Amino acid sequence: MIGALGGGIGFVVVLLLGLVQIWIGVLGIEFHLGVWWAVGAIAAALLARFMLPLTIGAFFGATDVLGMHWVVGLLIAAPGLIFVVPGVIATIVAGVRGRAR
Repeated sequence: MIGALGGGIGFVVVLLLGLVQIWIGVLGIEFHLGVWWAVGAIAAALLARFMLPLTIGAFFGATDVLGMHWVVGLLIAAPGLIFVVPGVIATIVAGVRGRAR
């Protein structure tokens, strides 16, 4: 029972974070390109699963519209970087250590 409740809460949290990212992306696209480009980006995301415009818009929405630091904007736009960057660094370090032997 507790596991199902935790999974449900996790699902809601991830869903809300995704909606906030889309909202910030729309703010960024609307700020720089206008309302109709924002509508087009949402249509591209929903109909063709093309998320790149909203991802770029999320970065600019966080930095230009909401006034956040560029690092925070990058983490909002691409939250997977939190996991990718340490893995890439660890792979590079392991490769350098392997060559040093």
